[in-house]
Amino acid sequence: MFLLSKLLPLLVLPLGLALLLLVVAVLRPSRWPAWVALLILWVSSTPLTAELLWRSLEWPHRRQTTAAVLQAAGTGRRASPRGPVAAVVVLGGGRHPAPGPARLSEWEDADRFFAGIEAYRHLSARDHPPLLVFTGGWWPTMPALPPEGDVLRRQALALGLPAQDLRSTPRVRNTAEEARAIAALLPRGSRLVLVTSAFHMARAQKLFERQGLRVIPLPVDFQATGTWAGQPLADPLRYVPSAAGLDSSSRALREWIGRLLYGVR
Repeated sequence: MFLLSKLLPLLVLPLGLALLLLVVAVLRPSRWPAWVALLILWVSSTPLTAELLWRSLEWPHRRQTTAAVLQAAGTGRRASPRGPVAAVVVLGGGRHPAPGPARLSEWEDADRFFAGIEAYRHLSARDHPPLLVFTGGWWPTMPALPPEGDVLRRQALALGLPAQDLRSTPRVRNTAEEARAIAALLPRGSRLVLVTSAFHMARAQKLFERQGLRVIPLPVDFQATGTWAGQPLADPLRYVPSAAGLDSSSRALREWIGRLLYGVR
């Protein structure tokens, strides 16, 4: 079932859908499936399409400093009616196995890890230190790969964080399992800071709240481009189809599929 959940969406993503249409065009000599396949590939390969998809996924979040997010949430005051923050939870998904006998993994994206460290330090300086929990992301097709949470916990220890405040969940394969693992670790109704990619936050927050947890979202790893650095829509390269554009659009559409399956608006 796990492999099916990863493979079946490929059939409705741009590349898979275009290939199916091309097969139809070959088996039934007809031009329209080929033209539709060409249109799908052209539109989805355009970086502008990917930019618009990422903006739709990341709305209404904007990148803010960790201090600003926590201050707005009313953290760091024991008398706060919202209650203390029990944990900072960092969702996995930022490392991959590198080749070589040393069996080391390397970063794909470090934003989640360092935002989690920053949130933990900010809360510890103002109030009783919360737990810092890394989820144990693990891929069944790579059985020798250590859970990501264990790797990140060791890195946090190397940065000088106290061992008694650090946790790693058991192996988890998706966001739903991450939410259940955290719910098993914390009392029901606990308040936590959830650190994940901005495009993933809506789905993750909903799944954690369904477990009876109260979530303070801390979105990072934004895929859309900020206009403060220059208007991305004015970049002529964003109108030229590319392999990178196809990959980016496909990843964004995959998240939309995940939202639909979990009933997240």
